[in-house]
Amino acid sequence: MKKNPARNMLLKKAPSKLLEKINSSIDVDVRLFQEDIEASSVHCKMLIKTKIISPRDGKKIINGLQQILRDVKKDKIKLDSKFEDIHMNVEALLHGKIGPIAGKLHTGRSRNDQVVTDFKLWIKKHSRIVDDEIKKLQKTLIGIAKRNTSTVMPGYTHLQIAQPVSLAHHCLAYVEMMGRNRSRISDCIKRLNESPLGAGALAGTSFPIDRKMTARLLGFSKPTINSIDSVSDRDFAIEFIFVLSLTGIHLSRLAEEVILWSSQHFNFVELPDELSTGSSIMPQKKNPDGAELVRANASSAISNLNNILSLLKGLPLSYSKDLQDDKRLTFNTYDNVSLGLQVMTELMNKIKFNKKTMLQAVEGSYASSTDLADWLVKILHYPFRQAYNITGKIVDYAYSKNKSLSNMSLKELQKFDTNITSDIFSVLSSLNSMQSKNSFGGSAPETVKKSIQYMIKKYL
Repeated sequence: MKKNPARNMLLKKAPSKLLEKINSSIDVDVRLFQEDIEASSVHCKMLIKTKIISPRDGKKIINGLQQILRDVKKDKIKLDSKFEDIHMNVEALLHGKIGPIAGKLHTGRSRNDQVVTDFKLWIKKHSRIVDDEIKKLQKTLIGIAKRNTSTVMPGYTHLQIAQPVSLAHHCLAYVEMMGRNRSRISDCIKRLNESPLGAGALAGTSFPIDRKMTARLLGFSKPTINSIDSVSDRDFAIEFIFVLSLTGIHLSRLAEEVILWSSQHFNFVELPDELSTGSSIMPQKKNPDGAELVRANASSAISNLNNILSLLKGLPLSYSKDLQDDKRLTFNTYDNVSLGLQVMTELMNKIKFNKKTMLQAVEGSYASSTDLADWLVKILHYPFRQAYNITGKIVDYAYSKNKSLSNMSLKELQKFDTNITSDIFSVLSSLNSMQSKNSFGGSAPETVKKSIQYMIKKYL
């Protein structure tokens, strides 16, 4: 039977099977293996430099840690739930390799500061991975935009066709959303970039440790300044989950549009077979399962954010075992959102747009109504509300005759205002409507092309 290196002599009885089951987190925090060994190696180097342990003992500890890491990569390590978590498992494995000297590694630190250090290192690393995955989606969307600056599609408000826009302009809206998420990730890294290592259980330590050294070697900007806050802080995890949740929501909005566009009612897109499924009894079906599951995953991310907020709200300072659940919530959120980013990037890379159908949807609506009203204001100098009322009557008439605005005759239009001239037809087509929106940030092709260049420079 393996000996627990941290057995408390005040406890006369071994933990019950139930406590072992609820207390063990090794199945979750095993993902911190590399971070734990990295932080332990740095801590050991500091103990050597400050002469808290001898160079000889320190070298044995560091070599032992590196052997464990190599064994992990070769899948030679068997973890034991009896040791609760990854930190105690590493210590037990180290004890098995180098004997009692392994016990010197824990000098000047506690599992409380050890776990939060490892967790911060993991989030820093995986924040950069998420940032790169978001960037890939942005690149895909910008690629679609570059090819479709003049592709007309309906722009919607209240899910009603509102005004003609370009497919490019629509895609770039998601590029901007994702850009804000990347900015939030960057801010999250800046705030968490302080090392808790050496804060101890909550009060610091009497050993002459060098926290600035360990912070520097681990890539942190500086050590944390308050030891109590250091071990109880999980704001960084909440921020990370929040950014992931918001990214998941943005992915869900894009997925929802793809789901709508792929339905027979819209028929704006054809989904890639690789990210769709068929029906077990209806052979005509092509289901957007990939997009639907991305949409579903956003709910899980939101739930995890709520969970970690609720978990933290009632905890007194400093550390409580409740905080052990932070990693489960963070890892689950990361896995779901990371997968969602990959799925939507592949889907948008392979999707086919039915440009003719999108154009017909615009032409069959009254999406250029605002342009008609604007023409009455700009050319006839009517107050906008007067122009709005005239346009409303024209649209009502066109609807009753089952005609589009661009198919009405001048004679018909002049029934509502004799001052209307044939020049009005220059604004009634969907393409002309879109081209006229040349204000900064608008949907005119030339404006969108400038936006694309700006976004390439900013994000790619």
